[in-house]
Amino acid sequence: MTANRRDVQRLTDHLRSSLGDGPFPAPGGWTHMGAVICDASFQARRNYETTIRPRLLALQTAWPDASTVQGFRTRLATCGLATAMNFHDPRRVTIAHRITDLLAAHHVDTRDDLNAWLDHTANRAALRTVHGVGPKTVDYIGNLVGRSHIAVDVHLRAFAADAGLPALSYQQLRAVYEAAAAQLGHDPAGLEHAVWRSKAQAN
Repeated sequence: MTANRRDVQRLTDHLRSSLGDGPFPAPGGWTHMGAVICDASFQARRNYETTIRPRLLALQTAWPDASTVQGFRTRLATCGLATAMNFHDPRRVTIAHRITDLLAAHHVDTRDDLNAWLDHTANRAALRTVHGVGPKTVDYIGNLVGRSHIAVDVHLRAFAADAGLPALSYQQLRAVYEAAAAQLGHDPAGLEHAVWRSKAQAN
């Protein structure tokens, strides 16, 4: 999708004035697949630094054998994820189980497997069949395993609104951010994280 040039210029101007010239390093994600799946499943509409990240660090310590999808799936068969995450939200627990089952069915076991698997449009579409997984979550999962995507969430939408951009679809706004990142010479995931952090800290 081609981004509107005027929108890209508005965003690049706002990025420069608000965040400076960087550099903006990408956050890196996780190597532990249980953490990847739980991050993607539990993080929406929660304070990441105080609510999600500490739980993911604790999960990795408690379930070191869940560093692969198969290891995580084995744990899920005998242990309660809500208890392990100290996060009692049945809907999000279900999302984590369904993502795990989908990846296992496609023989995706490690971070590198998932990184490569996401190269294919059909596989990204397969993830979308999990109820609760939208385009933002697919892009976000990519970033968690070392890819470089713009995952448009409420913070990125708010930043774009501050720049004077009109209401755009997910795909349109992602294209504008991608074009702005290319124009400014920034890694897309690094730029996304810088925008996200600036808005999250302001709230």
